[in-house]
Amino acid sequence: MASGSEEQRQPQRRQLELRVLEAKQKDVGRGKVRIDTDLLASIGVTAGDVVEIEGTRKTAAIAWPNASEDAGMDVIRMDGITRKNAGVSIGDRVVVRKAQVRPASFVKLAPSNFSITVDPGFVSYVKKKLRDYPMVEGDTVLIPVLGQAIPFTVIQVKPVGVVIANDETSITISEKPIEQTRLPRITYEDIGA
Repeated sequence: MASGSEEQRQPQRRQLELRVLEAKQKDVGRGKVRIDTDLLASIGVTAGDVVEIEGTRKTAAIAWPNASEDAGMDVIRMDGITRKNAGVSIGDRVVVRKAQVRPASFVKLAPSNFSITVDPGFVSYVKKKLRDYPMVEGDTVLIPVLGQAIPFTVIQVKPVGVVIANDETSITISEKPIEQTRLPRITYEDIGA
């Protein structure tokens, strides 16, 4: 007969398939997703770890336990920017797995929809805002500037894949927006209204 601890052990899964729900307001713009604790454990993830999220494209976010109202449900709570980065909408399904994260040696950003003037102070400010924020090439990140969330596109990261900016990361910011066929859609929850 198996002991209680052996019965509780479950084989490690490689990934989860979860239904997308809207984020709680406190998590909007913070690069966080909420997932059931038992589901996180089943893929070897603990609170604060980075997960890779795959919809029509791949992105990354920091995983945190969900609220009791979502306990036992196969759901992930994501804000509008994370949904946009994953190419999904509320109600869609995504694949979630533990991310292979590396420190970013280089990150290049461009404003998503208008030109800006960049000086060393602004680059330093953006670097501070992106510290410990998971990202992949092609993501949109929101940087608060004068009370507004300004969208920037992550044009390039080194190394390729999921990265996190740190104090050693070199960040460059283009003054001109990248050409896009569709500008990022900022949702009502992203502006905190």
